[in-house]
Amino acid sequence: MNTLPLSLDAVEALRARTPGAETTVHFNHAGASLPSAATLEAIRSQLWREATLGPMEAGAVGREQAERARRLAARLLNADPAEIALTTGNSPGWGAAFAALEPLRAGDRILVGRHEWGGNLAAMRMAAKRAGASIAVIPCDETGRADPAALDAMMDERVRLVALTWLPANGGLVNPAAAIGAVARRHGVPYFIDAAQAVGQLPVDVAELGCDVLVGAGRKALRGPRGTGLLYVRRDFLSRLSPAIVDTRSAPLGPDGEPLLRDDAARFESAEAALALHCGLANALAEALETGIGAIRARIDAIARRLREQLAEIPGVSVLDLGVERSGLVAFNLAALDAGQVQARLAQRGIAIVSNGVAYTPLDMAARGLTQVARASVSYLTADHEIEQLLDGVRALAS
Repeated sequence: MNTLPLSLDAVEALRARTPGAETTVHFNHAGASLPSAATLEAIRSQLWREATLGPMEAGAVGREQAERARRLAARLLNADPAEIALTTGNSPGWGAAFAALEPLRAGDRILVGRHEWGGNLAAMRMAAKRAGASIAVIPCDETGRADPAALDAMMDERVRLVALTWLPANGGLVNPAAAIGAVARRHGVPYFIDAAQAVGQLPVDVAELGCDVLVGAGRKALRGPRGTGLLYVRRDFLSRLSPAIVDTRSAPLGPDGEPLLRDDAARFESAEAALALHCGLANALAEALETGIGAIRARIDAIARRLREQLAEIPGVSVLDLGVERSGLVAFNLAALDAGQVQARLAQRGIAIVSNGVAYTPLDMAARGLTQVARASVSYLTADHEIEQLLDGVRALAS
């Protein structure tokens, strides 16, 4: 894995191998980043093999690349390949692991960070309502991060799960995931991390985090294809998870006709896999490891710091990011326009950002009195001239 800083020449070389860098000013890398030409070619090549050899007959190469993706993901997360499942996305992976837990009972409690992804909350609330269980929010410290000490005080024999979104979707805060994990481990409570925005953006070490389950998305900082994701399940925790849906890959029938549930994380995989996307994911993982996650993190942090500082200097702009350590997601609002209007008017200038509503992080948005935010998310590919174009566009809207 490369640990050298990213030089400007290296960034330019990466941009030259990324078709979208020439056609769009992209500040929605947290939604879906720009894939490299090599990732696109890996997908195309598998599709061509399927078209010319037959989809099933071309499966051998696709399966080989899927296993390569599994090994590379294990390196990226400091895990064992047997602890990695390839999924169709972040939410499907998280939802499958949550549904595989022992059913909740009346009086059980789930503890969540205030910044939890809305999709995860929906799954938890439905399960809690059916069982007569409850969901409580871990208080934040003075910087806006989930507070490990407050979590420790909330722990009792009724707590069945601690869930944390590490990097929230609505801004640049980075939660203290390892410190939260230390509390969960001390109390012997299962710990799920939603690392959708973290994987590929900053170093992820599942042993250091102390998590039982962690999920990530292929399409975000990893620059992989949409429709791909990673699910890590700690080996010693796997026996506590019984998938709600199985098939001939996850639980093939044995000689006696009974299902044999796999003893690795692939018990969460389906026989119906998009192997072309797995080929693309394998290439994207290899590129991330070659570039170096430490170097990626350092460059993203420097770019995001600059963007926050210069946005804050524009009259009428409020930068909304909390925390101490921050990610490449930069949230702001403009006094004269709602976030949707900011997104639309920047799009007219060829600049892509997003506007996030309450549904993304409902607990945090409600706690902060926000109904929407404009979000500009950067990548290690982001160039100086793109920052200037975005700032010029916001200045024009503010005036």
